[in-house]
Amino acid sequence: MPDIVPRLAVRGANVLYKQAFDFWNKAVKEKGGERKTGFPETAFYFPMANALLGAKVEDLKGIWPVLDHAGSLLPKSSSDTPGFLSPGDALNAGTAALFCEEIIAALRYLYGEEPQKECAGFFSDTVMRSLGIRLVDGRIPGFAVIIGAAPDNKTAVAVVRELQKRNILMFVGSSVKGRSIIDQLVEENVEMGWDNYIVPYGRDTVSVIFPLNWAIRAALTFGGIKAGDARKCLAYTKERVFAFGLVLGEVDEIKFATGAGAIGMGFPVIADTDIPEIKLEGVTVYEAFVKELDYKRLVPRCVEVRGIKVTVSHIAVPVAYAAAFEGERVRKENLYAEFGGKSSAAFEYLTTRDSHDVEDGKVELTGPDIDQLEKDMKAMPLAILVEVSGRKMQKDFEPILERQIHRFFNYAMGLMHAGQRDMICIRVSRDAFAKGLRLKHMGVILHAMLHKEFNAIVDNIQVKIYTREEDVKKLLGSAKKAYAERDERVSGMLDESVDTFYSCTLCQSFAPNHICMITPERLGLCGAYSWLDGKAAFEINPTGPNRPVEKGDVLDTRLGQWKNINDFVYQNSNKNIERVSMYSIMDSPQSSCGCFECIVAIVPEANGVMAVTRDYAGMTPGGMTFAALAGLVGGGVQTPGFLGAGKLYLVSKKFISGEGGIKRLVWMPKALKDELRDKLVCYLREIGEPGLLEKIADETTAVTAEELLNFLRTVKHPALEMDPMM
Repeated sequence: MPDIVPRLAVRGANVLYKQAFDFWNKAVKEKGGERKTGFPETAFYFPMANALLGAKVEDLKGIWPVLDHAGSLLPKSSSDTPGFLSPGDALNAGTAALFCEEIIAALRYLYGEEPQKECAGFFSDTVMRSLGIRLVDGRIPGFAVIIGAAPDNKTAVAVVRELQKRNILMFVGSSVKGRSIIDQLVEENVEMGWDNYIVPYGRDTVSVIFPLNWAIRAALTFGGIKAGDARKCLAYTKERVFAFGLVLGEVDEIKFATGAGAIGMGFPVIADTDIPEIKLEGVTVYEAFVKELDYKRLVPRCVEVRGIKVTVSHIAVPVAYAAAFEGERVRKENLYAEFGGKSSAAFEYLTTRDSHDVEDGKVELTGPDIDQLEKDMKAMPLAILVEVSGRKMQKDFEPILERQIHRFFNYAMGLMHAGQRDMICIRVSRDAFAKGLRLKHMGVILHAMLHKEFNAIVDNIQVKIYTREEDVKKLLGSAKKAYAERDERVSGMLDESVDTFYSCTLCQSFAPNHICMITPERLGLCGAYSWLDGKAAFEINPTGPNRPVEKGDVLDTRLGQWKNINDFVYQNSNKNIERVSMYSIMDSPQSSCGCFECIVAIVPEANGVMAVTRDYAGMTPGGMTFAALAGLVGGGVQTPGFLGAGKLYLVSKKFISGEGGIKRLVWMPKALKDELRDKLVCYLREIGEPGLLEKIADETTAVTAEELLNFLRTVKHPALEMDPMM
């Protein structure tokens, strides 16, 4: 193999080293070595240095050991180095480049130079964890780091759309001759953001460190790997983080150095220019440096080289269809038609019928379509009735399948769905209408996707759509009756009423030692899976991540321990967790993967617990932010006093009932309190504590332990009189 690539990588790494050294030296002189430095909202210091070296950089003087180590990895300037440079030289140079880029990026934050215009900059721990469930369940099969700029705007948009169709998360940035793909997408009015799977990270190659930092934290967060174990961290990113670099335009020495660092993490680099192709056995799955000059083949080539397994949904609709469009919004200025919300009556209802009553594939529209809207009208009533049959279909599965309508509709570009049941709002954009999207396509989507995802229990599917107000009102009565029956059936379920719980190992691809146990009164910590969901999932795929586990002999009623549950958790946590208490936060609590909706944590001074959601970025009375707390809870560890949970677990009678239940709850963010207010009011009235809600503090009354304690004493919170938690 010619050594041009190692030479360019070494040369680029030397440039980065000089930039980092000069910038650090300037910062020390101007601000002093004791000056604090780092990235916002992370518990991992300088993540790359923390993961690979075990370094905990907190101030400017702490940067020197990392910088010195980076220098030790570099041979002399490649122009002066005689003889042959090996791939190992390139990989060492790449690692050095990443350390230097991390230092430069952190110093930019110190000087207020990050984040750059229209860019996200450093990705917080909260953002990283919030996408965990999409990564582990396959909705995001991988992610691309796009570097540079396409030859023209049309090509840039085409590349991005092809990646969206495959549900691949994109980090876009860097530049070529002062022009970035970010500029190209802005000029073409392409909506960017986390919800659209297009995240601008920065406008130069140094800022590529932000998505790479995001990747290395996965090893620490979800893999449970200790900081400083470089070998295991890099093995994790290679085997479990399906990322690749896509370089558009000229590949200069800085990009070669950064690319070598990415390759060291197991991420191949694909370019649209004539670069030397290299395969490094054992470092990446297939090739390391790859060229693809045909833009029609570029994205498929990227997917192939990284070994990403994607499913492109071929749905017979006139608009693009993929999970990447799930976060798209149809705003008023682009609205063609709307159903439900404040504008009209609308509902959706899925029910089971006998097989002879269901004609598979039938989509029937009763009433006018959206191309028959009267002038200046946008709102229409709507009823969507989905009728299914199947030998394994059960009434308990109906709400589970019905809830998928939200997701299935949102996959269609230009079709927005919000809410559920009779509280839905559906919008069709002007662009989607112009491309030919009509109401019948909603039925086409539901028929195809329900067959695709639930073919183990559903044999036949037909969809009936109504747009006449009299029909909608007539059908709504029977739908509401069914909704009420479902709620009564589910709400009446108790842990004691079943002999089986359901496991969930969906997140073991990221947290190998984690096991989630789902009970009727305790949903999955991600908030996305209930006991009925687990039951349905097992019917659909008996060898999948959800399995029934008989409780067996009771070991401790108060803590919620059963022999079979403990045995199952022990065997399936790689023998790391010997026992688990379903109702306790202090004694052998359930482990967490990192996808939790909220964290419940002990506040010793208040003899109670607080609940913190990932969208709350402020300080808590426990002295830690959500990001800091998450570092204690995630990765499949079992931490007494800390618990990952779904939000609705807070209104369960089994919520830390081993320690006294909801009367231990002393603080929660105001947004969470407002979100759960109606359920909390009903639950607290039911248990004889109607005034407790106003005794629970939030950030408007307390953000320190001292403030919290003063507030609790003033309102006479019951936690202060309960037995000590510790």
